[in-house]
Amino acid sequence: MSKTIKILGTGCPKCQTMTSLVKDVVTENNIDATIEKVEDIMEIMKFNVMTTPALVIDDVITIKGRIPSKDEVLKLLN
Repeated sequence: MSKTIKILGTGCPKCQTMTSLVKDVVTENNIDATIEKVEDIMEIMKFNVMTTPALVIDDVITIKGRIPSKDEVLKLLN
């Protein structure tokens, strides 16, 4: 079953780092996932997130306000 991953962030360097890190983990581990970058502040507010970047997996906020390690992302996706 495919996972839906959303990266919430307005395009700041940290948000870009998180986006490429998540893409790397998905690619390197052949994870079936859709990655969506959410930059619209109104959309981000719907998740009630005040600190970005934030990682949302299947509509659950898993990480916010920091950049995770690849291992951490992989654990969240498994």
